[in-house]
Amino acid sequence: MAGWPIGLYIHPVTSDAPADTDAAPLQPVSVRALCAFGAKAGDLDFRFVPAPSAQEGVAGHLLVQARRDADYEREVSLSLEFEGLRVRGRADGFDAERLRVEEIKTFRGEFAAIRTHHRALHWAQAKTYGWMLCRARALPAVDVALVYLDIASGEETVLEEHCDADALRAHFETLCRRYMGWARQEAEHRAVLARQLDALDFPHAGFRAGQRELAEGVYRAASTRRCLIAQAPTGIGKTVATTFPLLRGWVQQGTDKLFFLTAKTSGRAIALEGIGLSARAAASLRVLELTARDKVCEHPGRACHGDACPLARGFYDRLPAARAEAVGQPRLDTATLRRVALAHTVCPYFLAQEMVRWSDVVVADYNYWFDSSAFLYALAKQEEWQVAVLVDEAHNLLERARGMYSAPLDPAALDQARGVAPAGVRPALDRLRREWRALQRDQADTYLAHGAVPERLHPALQDAVAVLAEHFAEAPETAHGPLQRFFFDALHFSRLADALADHSVFESMRPTTDTAGRLAIRNLVPAPFLRARFAASMTTACFSGTLAPFAFYRDMLGLPQDTAEVDVASPFHAHQLDVRIVTDVSTRYRDRPHSLPQVTALIGQTYRRRPGNYLAFFSSFDFLEQAHARFVREHPEVPSWTQSTGMREAEREAFVARFRAGGRGVGFAVLGGAFGEGIDLPGDRLIGAFIASLGLPQHDAMNEVMRERLDARFGDARGYDYTYLYPGLRKVVQAAGRVIRTERDAGVLYLLDDRFARPEVRTLLPTWWAVDLYRTAALHTADDPARDPPPQ
Repeated sequence: MAGWPIGLYIHPVTSDAPADTDAAPLQPVSVRALCAFGAKAGDLDFRFVPAPSAQEGVAGHLLVQARRDADYEREVSLSLEFEGLRVRGRADGFDAERLRVEEIKTFRGEFAAIRTHHRALHWAQAKTYGWMLCRARALPAVDVALVYLDIASGEETVLEEHCDADALRAHFETLCRRYMGWARQEAEHRAVLARQLDALDFPHAGFRAGQRELAEGVYRAASTRRCLIAQAPTGIGKTVATTFPLLRGWVQQGTDKLFFLTAKTSGRAIALEGIGLSARAAASLRVLELTARDKVCEHPGRACHGDACPLARGFYDRLPAARAEAVGQPRLDTATLRRVALAHTVCPYFLAQEMVRWSDVVVADYNYWFDSSAFLYALAKQEEWQVAVLVDEAHNLLERARGMYSAPLDPAALDQARGVAPAGVRPALDRLRREWRALQRDQADTYLAHGAVPERLHPALQDAVAVLAEHFAEAPETAHGPLQRFFFDALHFSRLADALADHSVFESMRPTTDTAGRLAIRNLVPAPFLRARFAASMTTACFSGTLAPFAFYRDMLGLPQDTAEVDVASPFHAHQLDVRIVTDVSTRYRDRPHSLPQVTALIGQTYRRRPGNYLAFFSSFDFLEQAHARFVREHPEVPSWTQSTGMREAEREAFVARFRAGGRGVGFAVLGGAFGEGIDLPGDRLIGAFIASLGLPQHDAMNEVMRERLDARFGDARGYDYTYLYPGLRKVVQAAGRVIRTERDAGVLYLLDDRFARPEVRTLLPTWWAVDLYRTAALHTADDPARDPPPQ
């Protein structure tokens, strides 16, 4: 237990009863997982066929069940043990009078289009439930029925087989034995892993300042099945501080999986390194990295089915060998997965998805858990896993989640879809286009917001979605190009329109002479959508260097009311950072012509007094370009470089590389952009920063609608703070955090706007900063800007 806070250690539960050393714990497996493991064969086939939504699937099941007799049993819970396995699941329905077990599936389009390997999987599930019922109720035989419900017509297609108990038992045992070798291997893996994690020591000789406090907060939250929101400064080792307590408490807390979620690709690499450090003594821990399909696709442009892609052809036939090799790799990062997949001629992306079941820790993007179609969330719910979730740099989750639950509709996309639409589809698109244009015909304002989708537009949109779905179901080979793209956009928009409430707004942009204006469902408060995600985990810890005020993020993200809070004090000291608020500069738009000379003169003078590397942040590219042009004219001898719009990754890397140790110059960047966070410039790679903006979002019609809605939703006039002040100051603190990265760093920070001196703003600045007020009036006559007198 060296290095671990003894107060948090939970001793294993003991008993006076003698231990049964011969009895191995039963391996639980769902019917779905058992059949997916043992009954899938052939190709991957992701040819697009409009599938029923989850809500439609549930409604379809209820419809079929409601058509049955009163004594029909619905959602029959079943469990059966066999040679170390405990198989569990729920049969959709059982007719005790007819002795018929039913497996209900919903579909769209032609029944004949249901893939053969899908139907084989459905039969495997139905027959498994058939044997479980025979065993539970001592039945000699049952009828096993697949009931396929056409969502569009409501018609049922029933495939039925009469099966005696012996045949069903043989089918069940074949599946179980196919799974058992793997299950025994997995049971041994978990036993070994449990011993390793129970003995896990903290990977360093001691905790850094603040690291213990964060680790204890994560541990307590997990032990009490609560969520946590934590603010912890850069440099304390947050990845180790959050992963180690969850790994160390894995057995006591009953954890099945740990999901480490990041906002950016670079965050995944840092997470993998930190997890490896936390678990370096747990060699059995399996860590998996999930990467977006477009980043790992070996055959871009080809469809995901066996007729188009060689890595999809025979995927399930070759999967067992690929899976066996992959499970022997303790770190399945993107490169390792690619190597294993290509060695077995299978798709790396879908191999990664298959390996989630057999991994302990998964590192992935936010969308894998929080998006409306999130893969990890759906799988965890299906398998009833006990999941711990870590959300890294959680201040990014608000904007990312808003994007997940927003949907734009582009008139150009509709026009392109109309241009290729077949005759049977075009009337529905024409109707949508007419209603769209009618809505905007008399729109005088550039931007209009509504609390609901207009009553004539909504049914036209729903009809277009339904017609397109029917078309693709009947002609799946046409599912590509602009027609399919518009269908996806319209379907997403339609689903969000159905859920529209005070958390979102319907928007209409003023049309031009030639085209309709854009429509959108814009999410303002993702909390209603995210609450189920937090509830589905046994604990979720959201952490960041800038995650205050806590109430703001709790309200906006939908964290539970009993969410624990940890605000870790900074390990840095006031003497390391000279913070100066310049009170006679205003960066308000109307004041910039006057303030620009003050800003550039101050940057130049500071550089002359102490040459080195500096960053100057501005509110927009326009302001940046004006400032840089003036600075170059006034100080041509000072090296300088600028951020530009749309910089490629290589260009961003080159920008950061200019900040070399011992270097000199000034980088000009946009506040809230790529260089305002996530870059590490310790020592003299950066010795100062100038921030010529409060980072407040623009006061425009869209943001004013948000302010009004948030006022109405949260009260206490919080709309302004939630819309403008808190998001703006977060960007300021993030940018300022580039200067001090270690306890040995020192530097200067200029906050160039009189509003920084306001009490409501200063309370949002880090408490370890010692702030002085300055003015630039004596800039040209003194070596240092004149210090303001202390307030009376």
